[in-house]
Amino acid sequence: MQPFTEEVIAIIRAIPAGKVMTYGQIAELAGSRRAARQVVRVLHAMSRSHGLPWHRVLNAHGKIGERDGESMMRQIEHLEAEGVKVSARGEIDLAVYQYWPPPESPI
Repeated sequence: MQPFTEEVIAIIRAIPAGKVMTYGQIAELAGSRRAARQVVRVLHAMSRSHGLPWHRVLNAHGKIGERDGESMMRQIEHLEAEGVKVSARGEIDLAVYQYWPPPESPI
């Protein structure tokens, strides 16, 4: 596994319940700020096998990236179960729910 991929997995695993991060934010913390699409690929390919909390990752605007109605509803259900308020348009207030690891964090 590539170091970037390992770092992305570690960052996603560290997102606490009730918080979210963006694809770009994760890419930047993993060392490649322009690799948001690669974060999407990691999530799609490895969420199940690595037990990743995929539902806590959003696009840069705080919107749910899933376009499939069933997947979107599943993501909304997971987030709301953790106390995250999701608008009818699938938007989350990043000012309230975005997670920023502490500077001394190993991720």
